[in-house]
Amino acid sequence: MTANERIGFAGLGYMGHGMAKNIVEKGYHLTFLAHKNRAPAEDMLKRGAAEAATPRELAESASIIFLCVTGSRQVEEIVRAMKQGLKKGSVVVDCSTSDPTSTMALASELAPLGVDLVDAPLGRTPKEAWEGTLDTMVGASDAVFARLRPVLETWAGRIVHIGATGDGHRMKLLNNFLSLGYAALYSEALALSAKVGISPERFDGVIRGSRMDCGFYQTFMRWVLEGDRDAHKFTLANGLKDLTYLESMANAAGVANPLGNAAKNSFLGAVTAGKEEYVPMLPTHIGRVNGVDLMPKPKKG
Repeated sequence: MTANERIGFAGLGYMGHGMAKNIVEKGYHLTFLAHKNRAPAEDMLKRGAAEAATPRELAESASIIFLCVTGSRQVEEIVRAMKQGLKKGSVVVDCSTSDPTSTMALASELAPLGVDLVDAPLGRTPKEAWEGTLDTMVGASDAVFARLRPVLETWAGRIVHIGATGDGHRMKLLNNFLSLGYAALYSEALALSAKVGISPERFDGVIRGSRMDCGFYQTFMRWVLEGDRDAHKFTLANGLKDLTYLESMANAAGVANPLGNAAKNSFLGAVTAGKEEYVPMLPTHIGRVNGVDLMPKPKKG
């Protein structure tokens, strides 16, 4: 490791807690921003991390600051609150799924301070965050990427240097277009399947192990088949946010995105209904709209 790197971290949520835990376990000094959920904060204090009361204090404590928050609005608030505490040569790494337009604007704001903004959004789930085996797609210059890589390796098993700042977030939106698009397709297929008399279990018996199977499918199906609400703790609201960012990116590029808009509308309906929380629960909403019950069945004793 680079011994003189001191790490800051904002966002001890589902993904961030595991990431921060791994950074500390691999020997880096870490300061985290005070968090309203005290459970992960207290855990990090027990592991030897320090706590900053304000974003400015966080910036003053660190040479590399990771952000893992909900989206661009939160990133903008934290970065602008940190500006007075950032030192020349610091690097801010946004691991959130953010709007690339916002990312580029923030990078331009920080450049005159001698501070680099890097985007390193995440792939996989909180389970892999805790295990230190997340995927990340990084937008950074070659020199900054080389500097960051040892720290990224504390929590990521697969690191892909996509290109310059902004490219990580662009690639993440494409990645989420595929995964959230799968979620919308699986949900509609399961609803239609149930409507014509084919149970989720029989549906799964055909798809699982076939060419249409994949890791996302297997995680996604654990709610309908097993009632596992924690199989993929990624909220429907965050899915809607990401598909809205995708729409904005497509509009800016002048590319028609009808399938993205269709997936976005599936998520919008579920979020508006407000009865389900995580992405694998989308079939329950789509089923309800279509008069079929896709709630998981109670396990027999």
